[in-house]
Amino acid sequence: MPRKPSKRSALGLELEAAMREVLDHVTGESPLPVQVVPTPDVATIRKELGLSRDKFAERFDLDARAIQEWEQGRRKPDRAARAYLRVIQRNPQAVEDALRAE
Repeated sequence: MPRKPSKRSALGLELEAAMREVLDHVTGESPLPVQVVPTPDVATIRKELGLSRDKFAERFDLDARAIQEWEQGRRKPDRAARAYLRVIQRNPQAVEDALRAE
């Protein structure tokens, strides 16, 4: 006697769909979505605020040497630093207020 298919849970269906996505990617049928987060231009942010490297580092509690390395392209900010720089770029006053509150 043939076995009656059982009902699959929502999780089971979701896992099945995810595995299909992986298989499609592995076989080259479908690329996986990628989000590229650009590295903020530290020199531009700093210059827009009218600050030297040392003053920028002091104001936002960063390492002046790291800023120099980033600006000269010898290193790139890690993910946390990129997010922090983005916040500085968009709302430097909020960052200053948060740091001052300590």
